[in-house]
Amino acid sequence: MAVISIPNEYGYVLLAASSTFFVNIFHAALTSTRRRAANIKYPTTYASAEQAEKDPKAYAFNCAQRAHANFTENLTPFLGALLISGLKYPVYAAGLGAIWSVSRVFFALGYVRGGPQGRTTGGYPSTITDLILKLMAAYTSVSFALGW
Repeated sequence: MAVISIPNEYGYVLLAASSTFFVNIFHAALTSTRRRAANIKYPTTYASAEQAEKDPKAYAFNCAQRAHANFTENLTPFLGALLISGLKYPVYAAGLGAIWSVSRVFFALGYVRGGPQGRTTGGYPSTITDLILKLMAAYTSVSFALGW
């Protein structure tokens, strides 16, 4: 049975993982301010299509809400890939994790300011870093399983 040891640099991986807590807070604040501006009451998740067509504030709320939902949809697989790949490549994983977190802020800002087209500014870097981390995690998993 293989023993997995945590590299000395793994703290950087944990820092990158912890940064997502604050990115989530940023998303929540962005969504909340847009909700208040559009006067969308809880528990309504999104402004109706009619509201969003007529009111740019309601449209911006929908964009902020969708950006936040997209963040939470991607967070769990990202964290898994980050924590696994960090066992073998802690510095690279942490760097990619930091890029992912920063790009998710730009994703949210772009989405709110420019609608779905605006999300690409942060969307491309987050997608690329996420894919690299997943490939690194798969390789790390295989290498541990095969004793490499």
